[in-house]
Amino acid sequence: MEIVRYIEPGGPGPRVGLRNGATVAPLPWGSVAELLRESRDELRERLTSAAGSAVDAADVTFLPPVDGRTEVWAAGVTYERSRSGRVEESSEASVYEKVYDAERPELFLKSVAWRVVTDGEPVALRSDSTVDVPEPELALVANRFGEIVGYTVCNDMSSRSIEGENPLYVPQAKIFSGCCALATGIRPVWEVPDATDLAITIQVQRGGETVFAGDTSTARLHRTLEELVAALFAPTDFPDGAILATGTGIVPELSFSLAEGDRIEIEIAEVGTLANPVVRGREPMSWLVDALDRPDARKVQL
Repeated sequence: MEIVRYIEPGGPGPRVGLRNGATVAPLPWGSVAELLRESRDELRERLTSAAGSAVDAADVTFLPPVDGRTEVWAAGVTYERSRSGRVEESSEASVYEKVYDAERPELFLKSVAWRVVTDGEPVALRSDSTVDVPEPELALVANRFGEIVGYTVCNDMSSRSIEGENPLYVPQAKIFSGCCALATGIRPVWEVPDATDLAITIQVQRGGETVFAGDTSTARLHRTLEELVAALFAPTDFPDGAILATGTGIVPELSFSLAEGDRIEIEIAEVGTLANPVVRGREPMSWLVDALDRPDARKVQL
């Protein structure tokens, strides 16, 4: 079972539903943001009985599972491999060594809801970046009370060349059109018995060949999931909840960089899959602005 956003042909606009296999049943919430105002117990109880008549999943267009005022945040340097990768690329290596063991985690805003893309839609490389990588991450879906209510798959696209110049360039290396992709579904937390040991895999396809592959597990996270969410919510209110990507344990060697035309494929066991083609620059992502008022504009990207 997954919570999804979708549009039907000729429908009035985005809907929220439950996907079970090849079908989708509508839910009474008008948005995922509205759903994230519920407590975890209330949400679980309502999801068991709230779904309406199901439609064929093949007949709908799935949207990113985030909307309204819900924000996507990300944590950095939460795996040992991430620490070593940042040390390799950075002119200020000690910064990353210190944050890995610090009491306070590194957290940063990744995307507002309307800039998020989903499965099948393109992710982008900055036109002024020379070394770019995908970052496959488990994303935590938290309600307004800071309770983890679900999980999804995140690709936290990153410019290693820009971040490596200076750690203060992290917002430019991490936040741009096409920088954040989420899987189409949110897997409820009660359907994943142990999120502390989930296999994460990634492949990058180029011209029909695999040019990069890697794997890790959430068991290698240096911080607990609850600790990361608590740090995010401690100083800030999120009335429509928040999504928090937990960092990556897969970092390619510096000799590797994504290229326009690549295809990134990510899978997290028990949570979901996410695949995106790669484009370069701002212009190929301009359709996101059109999709603000016309969600069906996303169809041409699939």
